Amino acid sequence: MDISQVRNFAIIAHIDHGKSTLADRLIQICGGISEREFRDQILDSMDIERERGITIKAQTVQLDYKNTNQENYKLNLMDTPGHVDFSYEVNRSLAACEGSILVVDSTQGVEAQTLANSYQAIANNHEIIPVLNKIDLPASDPKNVIQQIEEMIGINAKEAIKISAKTGEGVEELLNLLVNKLPPPKGNIDEPLQVLIIDSWYDKYLGVITLVRVKNGVLAPGQKITMMSNKASYEIEKVGVFTPKIKEVKVLQAGEIGFITAGIKKVADCKIGDTLTEEIKPCSSALAGFKPSQPVVFCGLFPYDSSQFNDFKDSLEKLSLNDSSFSYEHESSAALGQGFRCGFLGLLHMEVIRERLEREFNLELLTTAPSVVYQVTTTNNSTQSIHNPMDFPEPNLLKKMEEPWIVATIIAPQKYLGNIFELCESKRGEQVEHNFMGKTVMVKYKLPLSETIIDFYDRLKSITQGYASFDYQIEGNRESKLIKLCILVNQENVEPLSIIVHSSHAERRGREICQRLKDVLPRQQFKLPIQATIGGKIIARETVPAYRKDVTGSLYGGDRTRKDKLLKKQKKGKQRLKQFGKVDIPQSAFLEALKTGENNK
Repeated sequence: MDISQVRNFAIIAHIDHGKSTLADRLIQICGGISEREFRDQILDSMDIERERGITIKAQTVQLDYKNTNQENYKLNLMDTPGHVDFSYEVNRSLAACEGSILVVDSTQGVEAQTLANSYQAIANNHEIIPVLNKIDLPASDPKNVIQQIEEMIGINAKEAIKISAKTGEGVEELLNLLVNKLPPPKGNIDEPLQVLIIDSWYDKYLGVITLVRVKNGVLAPGQKITMMSNKASYEIEKVGVFTPKIKEVKVLQAGEIGFITAGIKKVADCKIGDTLTEEIKPCSSALAGFKPSQPVVFCGLFPYDSSQFNDFKDSLEKLSLNDSSFSYEHESSAALGQGFRCGFLGLLHMEVIRERLEREFNLELLTTAPSVVYQVTTTNNSTQSIHNPMDFPEPNLLKKMEEPWIVATIIAPQKYLGNIFELCESKRGEQVEHNFMGKTVMVKYKLPLSETIIDFYDRLKSITQGYASFDYQIEGNRESKLIKLCILVNQENVEPLSIIVHSSHAERRGREICQRLKDVLPRQQFKLPIQATIGGKIIARETVPAYRKDVTGSLYGGDRTRKDKLLKKQKKGKQRLKQFGKVDIPQSAFLEALKTGENNK
């Protein structure tokens, strides 16, 4: 098929605006799968995606479409996630396409991730087709939503197509517009092979599968290829496309999206964003690619049962084959045992990875409080990254500390503006701007990332009755007055309970943790002091009362001095216990103490 009859496009939208439902209708209309094999969310392969109703992994599918003039077209569709944590998946998908379908819920209007994804598409020089979905619902307001798209995104939406992805209304019209309006890919089959690696994952039957976009040349089985980043050479075994089932083809030509298998042993050997070329006739330059994913949220994962450690280690290795966007390194804790310090793209990403580990590998895991990466400069001018409070240097060795900041975009009805300002100010936020659009307001704030990763989104939804949407971009690091908060139990420092906090929040956080520990620590036969300290200075204290053993219960009379003698002996014993007794802190107490869902209220 000629390159002029190929169209590569991504479906972008805010979460729950109907991307996957629209992809289902397009697949059905183009006959990509039989009615018997069809199911809702056909491109969402994970159980978690189906249960939560979200897309986590961007998926591609090739469709054959015949327009009203009976012309045949090859459509390469990429369904992308809508949640901010998976914007890296969106970025990769957009780099492989020439156009985007921007889906906006006609009952909700433009939301935060609609904006973020639109700006990414504009940055990739995409032709954007605005689509208003859910027009079959009574609350649909197309006129107002078209105005929002034009005011907030800045693209012409007068001729936006109105569809219902659920019923299929307007989808045929969208397909016709798509082949007429979106540009065909640029490329030449006669030029040296130039291929962009979009994604890679491990399949137990085929080994490493590499998703590619052919920019120039032709890919075929038996071809010798070279990766331009590491000069590794492989021979192509299979070439194919997803329809959405795996379908082998003879060749992939310039402008097409498909997959290859080439005897690659590890997913790590196949660098995403790299350029593939032919070994005997290489291309002159590598493609631009895209930025690698950067974990921004870190937490410790530990197995409940220490005997499961080796299984846990193996499961992380297997999972990382299918999700290269999280990182992990070995970590040892005196309280929690052996585990791993893992890095994620956000809290939802962390939740999904943990749930997949527990479900797919039958593990029971403990999670420590999430934290971010801090940059520390010591007095000898050396700089290091800290994402574990245990690695925090002594205060006298600190010269400067920096923490990551974000630019947050919040879109909500105007009546909640005061609540939003109050929440952002309590999180050390700095207002950038706020713009009114009809009954809606868009607020931009600069915020420390550490203040937003725990409960910010939950509280935002609470104060706006669920109407606010939230998106953010990392701005960079900024110097802050941060300190390490230590927790002492019976005068002993419990390192896993240490956290890094801003000095203005330290006293409140210390008091909260002490109060929580008081409720969950088992009582001893002596008074148990719980203290929060900063550099040796105690800023908060709680005491767990002692058990009182009845040592005089066996007495049945006699002189009072007998009772006093036993009570005096008990008092000495308690003092000795307090001095030498060891307090075993149960693992459940660590989790309870580090819970932050109720904080900052």
